[in-house]
Amino acid sequence: MMSWFFEQSPVVQGLLATLFTYAVTALGAAMVFFFKAMNRKALDMMMGFAAGVMMAASFWSLLAPAIDLSAEMGGVSWMVAGIGFLAGGAFVVFSDLVMSRTAKIAARGPSVRRSLLLTSAVTMHNIPEGLAVGVAFGGAAMGADGMTVAAAMALALGIGLQNFPEGACVSLPLRREGYSRLKSFLIGQGSGIVEPVAGVVGVMFAMSVRGALPMALSFSAGAMIAVVCSELIPESFRDSKTIATLGVLAGFAAMMVLDVALG
Repeated sequence: MMSWFFEQSPVVQGLLATLFTYAVTALGAAMVFFFKAMNRKALDMMMGFAAGVMMAASFWSLLAPAIDLSAEMGGVSWMVAGIGFLAGGAFVVFSDLVMSRTAKIAARGPSVRRSLLLTSAVTMHNIPEGLAVGVAFGGAAMGADGMTVAAAMALALGIGLQNFPEGACVSLPLRREGYSRLKSFLIGQGSGIVEPVAGVVGVMFAMSVRGALPMALSFSAGAMIAVVCSELIPESFRDSKTIATLGVLAGFAAMMVLDVALG
């Protein structure tokens, strides 16, 4: 199976990898069929774990390769990485502003409209994750220093791991608010369906514009860190600071080991 995957084109590899990350989101959302609510401490641990995975992936799988590749191309590595990182973070901050506005509109709209708006808002945070995986496979295909198919697979696996609690964190609260199990699941899994699309776009962009690869990698890193800071950390630390901290440490260590071992 692994040899078959390595033989595929980078676009197919990126698509399959992001279909995996989407499937894990759907699996997390499917928890709504078994539970109406999840133990708060367990949820905080899972969200902390997701935050740790994303922080480690942002550095080892995205930012460090971006700096090395920029230096290899003769650019000012710290400047390219810094600009890309800040741009990615700004994208998420802007998305948060849109989400805040969306929440105000949704509160006044009918049930179906609220569901569609909520799905659209949450989806915006999954775009950088799909792009990150796609760009990683594209960079590996272009022979970028420090980037391999195995490292891209490690990134996809890490994002997949943190997508499970994300899916549950969308569907379970909706169920508590009175949505049906099926509707809660559909909204939860819908939040991750954009990742395969973003993944394919990321692969194609990385392969067609090699000079922009360092910027694309650092953009993805900045976006992921901003998601951690704006969503995962505040939510997970609100009630169970110690448990959430342990989750962050475990997630960071797990992703670090995956990246080093497979990269």
